[in-house]
Amino acid sequence: MNQTHVLAQRPLLGIFMMMLGIGVLNLMDGVGKWLVMDGVEVMQILALRSVVIVPLLLLYYVSTNNLTALKPNRPKAQALRGIIGFIAPFAFFLGVGKLPLTSAVVVFFSSIFMTTILSIFILGERPGKHRWSAIVVGYVGVIIAMSPAWGGDASGYILVLISSIFYAFLFVSGRKLSETESVSSLVLSYNLGVGVVALVLLPWFWVPLNTDQLVLIVLLSLLAVTGHFCITHAFAVAEATLIAPFEYTSILWTVALDMLIWQVLPGRPTWIGAVIIIASGLYVIYREARLGKQ
Repeated sequence: MNQTHVLAQRPLLGIFMMMLGIGVLNLMDGVGKWLVMDGVEVMQILALRSVVIVPLLLLYYVSTNNLTALKPNRPKAQALRGIIGFIAPFAFFLGVGKLPLTSAVVVFFSSIFMTTILSIFILGERPGKHRWSAIVVGYVGVIIAMSPAWGGDASGYILVLISSIFYAFLFVSGRKLSETESVSSLVLSYNLGVGVVALVLLPWFWVPLNTDQLVLIVLLSLLAVTGHFCITHAFAVAEATLIAPFEYTSILWTVALDMLIWQVLPGRPTWIGAVIIIASGLYVIYREARLGKQ
């Protein structure tokens, strides 16, 4: 039985796991926003998150007797990816502390367009006029969504946009390195790289933490592991083009969190930008799926 046939047998499970994973990661973002607004430094969050995640990953692979899956074939390239990739979560958590969560996530959706652009330089792909048009229209939506009319400041939007660019770098470089590296080693090296950078810089950012803040950082770390596990499992049991659009269910989760915790609702610019970004992103996914079938 080939892989395509196996994937086609469990589409509903794939959709469920994708939506669950997205929801868990949005909860992680909410916890991160709460911590930043509570005075915790982002560097502390990233350092302590890695201190939790890396041992958990090692314990898992030791317990499954699969430690060799973590061995990198290109350690220098993986290390460089982890160090550069540190900027993605660092900029995002800094930005989300200045913005409503929904607004931050809408702007972060622009990573799909930057992924297509970076694929030209890193993977040698050549997008056609249809995808280029979708990218241009998508960034028009980003500009509209970045209007600070309903809350947050301009620096927060810029930080989230920078985060989306470096997240796209992580995705594209991961696709390139996956030619020689296992997914397990890429996940470990990235989290290890983020942890090393954060721990080196931590003495300049450390502030005393209370018990509640430490508990929330551990919770954030567990949510990160759980969310990524769910999404990885989703891509393992269903076709990517089927489940990728469900990433946009983030809007539902973030609106709910903004309403329940911070008592704010997205303004008109955010909704207009979200519609344009999501429509453009879905068109990019559609074009990739169509070209893949050809």
